[in-house]
Amino acid sequence: MGVFMPCNVVVEENEQGKVEVTIVDPYNAMNAFNNEALTLIAKEVQQKLQNVMKGL
Repeated sequence: MGVFMPCNVVVEENEQGKVEVTIVDPYNAMNAFNNEALTLIAKEVQQKLQNVMKGL
């Protein structure tokens, strides 16, 4: 589980010189553990990360 949270965020420059940001979806990653409490937290984190991506 520690490999999945905190969430992985990758920032890289592609061959065209543009910056790309990739974020691992915490909800999908944590859903595999079948733990309702953990899934609820992951859903909250997912929403926060989506807000960050919208701001980029």
